[in-house]
Amino acid sequence: MNETVLRETVLSVLIFAALALAAIGAVKRIGMWRQGRADATSMSVGELIASLAKIPRRYGVDLHHVVARDRYMANTHVATGGGFVAAALLMVVVYGFGIDSAWLGGLLLLASGAMFGGALFVRRRRLDPPARLSRGPWMRLPKSLLVFSASLFVMSLSLVLPEGVGGMISGGIVGLVLIAGIAWGLWEMVVSMTGGGSRTAGPMKHAFAGALHLAFHRRPARFSTRDSAGIRDSALLPLDLSNPEAPLGVGKPSDFNWRQLLGFDACVQCGRCEAVCPAFAAGQPLNPKKLIQDMVVGMAGGSDAAYAGSPYPGDEPKRAVGQHGGGPQQEIVGASPYARPAGQAASSGPIQIKAAQDASGAKSDSDKLIHEFKVLVEPETLWACTTCRACVEECPMMIEHVDAIVDMRRHMTLEHGATPGKGVEVLDNLIATDNPGGFALEARLHWAADLNLPRIAEVQAAREAARDPRPVEALLWLGDGAFDMRNQRTLRTFVQVLRAAKVDFAILGAEERDSGDVARRLGDEATFQSLAKRNIETLSHYRFARIITCDPHSFHVLGREYAAFGGDYLVNHHTSYMNELLAAGRLNLDGGKLTHLGSVTWHDPCYLGRYNGEFEAPRTLLAALGLEVREMERSGSRSRCCGGGGGAPVTDIPGKQRIPDMRMGDVRETGAEVVAVGCPQCTAMLEGVVAPAGEAEPQVLDLAELMARALVLTGPSSSDPKASMIPQADTEVAA
Repeated sequence: MNETVLRETVLSVLIFAALALAAIGAVKRIGMWRQGRADATSMSVGELIASLAKIPRRYGVDLHHVVARDRYMANTHVATGGGFVAAALLMVVVYGFGIDSAWLGGLLLLASGAMFGGALFVRRRRLDPPARLSRGPWMRLPKSLLVFSASLFVMSLSLVLPEGVGGMISGGIVGLVLIAGIAWGLWEMVVSMTGGGSRTAGPMKHAFAGALHLAFHRRPARFSTRDSAGIRDSALLPLDLSNPEAPLGVGKPSDFNWRQLLGFDACVQCGRCEAVCPAFAAGQPLNPKKLIQDMVVGMAGGSDAAYAGSPYPGDEPKRAVGQHGGGPQQEIVGASPYARPAGQAASSGPIQIKAAQDASGAKSDSDKLIHEFKVLVEPETLWACTTCRACVEECPMMIEHVDAIVDMRRHMTLEHGATPGKGVEVLDNLIATDNPGGFALEARLHWAADLNLPRIAEVQAAREAARDPRPVEALLWLGDGAFDMRNQRTLRTFVQVLRAAKVDFAILGAEERDSGDVARRLGDEATFQSLAKRNIETLSHYRFARIITCDPHSFHVLGREYAAFGGDYLVNHHTSYMNELLAAGRLNLDGGKLTHLGSVTWHDPCYLGRYNGEFEAPRTLLAALGLEVREMERSGSRSRCCGGGGGAPVTDIPGKQRIPDMRMGDVRETGAEVVAVGCPQCTAMLEGVVAPAGEAEPQVLDLAELMARALVLTGPSSSDPKASMIPQADTEVAA
């Protein structure tokens, strides 16, 4: 046997051995994901194949669309990842099956060369990596990529060069070195890609899990098809409260759906989620990247000692890396200091992770570590989240962090009553009075005693008596901002806009309950579903073309989340509705009335923008008002949260600074005199910021207030003169 044949035989054995080890690791990895809850219906072979067939498009279009926001890494990823996939396939054909061809050799040279070029950029990135990137084994990845691609490139020269020259290049000691380099790369990028546990899986594990995550994503509607673009599928998935066997939320890793466990394993630890998380920036004890890695630890069994990224913020020793651990059947949070009954909080002693046994009595691979840890995740970590979805929007692997956090909150709230701060009081009020403040529902309209707002029940009764089949053009959903004096000013000005446009609108009045947003985000799915079903029952009695609201949280819940319970409505946020009225010529504006305000910047509410994709309507309105608009650096899909979502104001997890303070810092950087908003939560959070000494704080004005100031009223704005009697002072709100 000559040297060339021997070399090719060794390569063939090496390739197939690597593939065999990878297959064994893949089976183990899949076994970990299958510890999670199964889908309600099993997947047929045809559906399995169809899902796998979607990977190329979802990778090349949807995933790459997110990766491309960082153009440097997008080009690097295409060269390195694409080069490796092509080179690996060609290796199997050329060296595995011994198909010797000059043109195949040329393709292999091109693929390995592209991979080498990409690896050079990976190495450059890792020379001085951003703080958000994990280190540890990721720091050896450039070396593995460079050695593998260079070794394969040189080895493949023998396929295109004359036999004698090629043998000189890749023969003898050099050939052995090249084979060793290829072996190292195969181990790093093929074998350890599917390692069986969190400690044996290499940094390329995400590639295997990530590809399958694209195929079996829990929210397939997020992906585009050849016929349509993907949608912002952002509605929380409901719990089946009618099934006594179903767990209430997620208390241990095995309670997650298997698709979620797969998604956690897809994390590439790039830290993009960490970089945009408002809670992390504020020094609150949340890092979404660390949280996802903790879920991987819990799924595989072990501790977080090997984690090499940024820890959870905070100086407490309990948050240090190496202090957390768990297993598939271990409680994630453990005993919580917030658990009810008040004054009898459960002990937060250590969780003992013992070796689990299977049915035969043998110890399972998932829980072999015997140690004591306080928890896998601290409860404060979960309650620090504002549910703004910045992490989800930025994740190149399309992982659903918020779903996981709310699932774990559900377990804490429903099973243990462990809601911190004023969350318990808010939930109690919702149960007792159908609103978070504990007010009588009739009090929702005290601010409008002089406005003669039409109740839909009365309007519909009058029309039925007159045999008028027309539905109300718009049902105005006031939301619980109607109990807040500041937001009442916004509502009054919006009513003025509606009447100026001669909109046929009505309200529910005392029949309107809370939409259930805060209950659901605090994990009280039972109270949310109760509110949703009763609101849907109320709405079923009336005829209306659409619902409009000034509250993005109500807008999202009514428009996205009620559908799961039979409430299918056309819902508009007031900014998009005013834009529609303006486009239809139903509003006359004089921007000259606003020149004294100066420049303005628009703050994108999370539940309007990231959750529902409405970015243009508010900006179109500001342009129509003739205002100078100065965009913040963090705007649009990358807007910074105000800190008011997800129940954060009532759970009140402390940090080193406040999220709204940071957001007003973004506003001040633009030099704008006014920050325009479109959410009662945003208004409350941003107006609560105290300007630094010697600086003037920008005014916080809802877009409805700006529109009302610019209105040109040409005559009675309603067929009922009394209905249009709005105090003149309302046109000068917050002057």
